[in-house]
Amino acid sequence: MSGGFQFFDIIIFGLIAVFIILRLRGVLGRRTGHERPNDQDMFSRDQTPPDSHHDRKSTGEVVQMPDRSAQREPDDDFEPAEPAGDDMETASKTERTGIKAGITLIRVADPDFSPRDFVEGAKSAFEMIVEAFAEGDTPTLRPLLGDDVYDEFSAAIRERMAAGNTAETTIISVDDANIVGADIRGSTARVTVKFVSQQVNVTRDADENVIGGHPEKVVRITDIWTFARNTRSNNLNWMLVETRAE
Repeated sequence: MSGGFQFFDIIIFGLIAVFIILRLRGVLGRRTGHERPNDQDMFSRDQTPPDSHHDRKSTGEVVQMPDRSAQREPDDDFEPAEPAGDDMETASKTERTGIKAGITLIRVADPDFSPRDFVEGAKSAFEMIVEAFAEGDTPTLRPLLGDDVYDEFSAAIRERMAAGNTAETTIISVDDANIVGADIRGSTARVTVKFVSQQVNVTRDADENVIGGHPEKVVRITDIWTFARNTRSNNLNWMLVETRAE
């Protein structure tokens, strides 16, 4: 009889162990390529990007990367774009070598990192952030921005609203989006992207008078943004941590 109880106890303990393992997996998560997207995941690797900025906002999904589980070309041969401007050829080669070295270090820390996929996600993030800033949509901006950048953006939005002004931004196209910097500091990966876009920007006062920009003028704008992510975190979200314009 005692042997039967011992056998029963073994079964009970075994079921408890399985339950605990399943709970831990549910809490910690595993990168299998089929995870549920994080609502604040800026560069989710799991699903096809939504069709529009409106769709991304209305569904609660932030910016999503192409499906990592789908067949795609390997990017081991990824080559950074040539630096623009009057740089010497040797300087260009040095910069490109530095970028490739930085990408290699990031991929050591995060084997799932794909520079090609990152650029596609960054383009979607760029459009969402630019449009959300113009609309004064701080709830959309909050999960996409690092603390310092969010404070700057939200302060500018508050100042604009206090003055009774409104801003309108229409992104006609993103002509270029290239990685121009990559490194890792401790466990934090940082990737800098240069965006060249065609935009229509206009600012109006409370009486709808145009006080900045032009509603029918397309301007070419170059922005350089740096995104960062803790590679040791289960949160795959890359946040915008630095911005500057050329």
